[in-house]
Amino acid sequence: MTIQHKISLYQVDTFTNKAFSGNPAAVCLLPEARNTDWMQAVATEMNLSETVFVTTCDDGFTLRWFTPVVEINLCGHATLATAHVLWEQGILRTNLSARFHTKSGILQAKLSAGWIQLDFPAELATELLAPKALLVALNLAETPVLCTELDYLVVLASANAVNELSPDFSLLKSLNRRGVIVTAPASEPGLDFVSRFFAPALGIDEDPVTGAAHCVLYPYWCERLNKASLTAFQASKRGGLIKLQGRGTRVLISGQAVTVMSGELHA
Repeated sequence: MTIQHKISLYQVDTFTNKAFSGNPAAVCLLPEARNTDWMQAVATEMNLSETVFVTTCDDGFTLRWFTPVVEINLCGHATLATAHVLWEQGILRTNLSARFHTKSGILQAKLSAGWIQLDFPAELATELLAPKALLVALNLAETPVLCTELDYLVVLASANAVNELSPDFSLLKSLNRRGVIVTAPASEPGLDFVSRFFAPALGIDEDPVTGAAHCVLYPYWCERLNKASLTAFQASKRGGLIKLQGRGTRVLISGQAVTVMSGELHA
């Protein structure tokens, strides 16, 4: 078989400072744009919650994110992984911000004291009557439920209740939303709230750590806790730590990252 291309590929664990925790993402550095079907095939092959494809442009980089089954418009952890790779590989100097062109507009990342800070748009959630199918899928009685254009936000009384959830993923997949964010006040010192994120409609039963979900979680908890700076933990099996601040209509999402694998894609 003739190898036509050698494309740099990295696997990065994000929102963590140690390997094999946080949320893994594949970062694919493309010398030139490739077609959507090819990118989806690579993402399916990688079988991670997200694979991000990076190309250079005049004033930064273009990003496209894919789950194993579909392209998505916004992904926090894969954006963080991309910035980490660009600085670690010397593609971008560490004193420079990374500027990304995406389907969600211009996103930026900067490095500060070993933490990568993402500048993302905030999303406000509005209250609604909890859909019965949602409560059944989560095995919950009545509880506050809010929604954005894409996701449900379910608020529980305790971190323990969040940890103990065992959803019916097939029923969650049938709901008319991208995903379901479940959250509660934290019980551990130094943390403000915890969450989990379920997105079976995207081919991801549970996402280990979800940067984009914190665009919704930050304004919700900022208002209720009356705090401008928050520290959150996403309570998946892998787990991940996120630091949050607000800036007008934006959320500054900070996390760490570790490269666990690098190689070449021959395709």
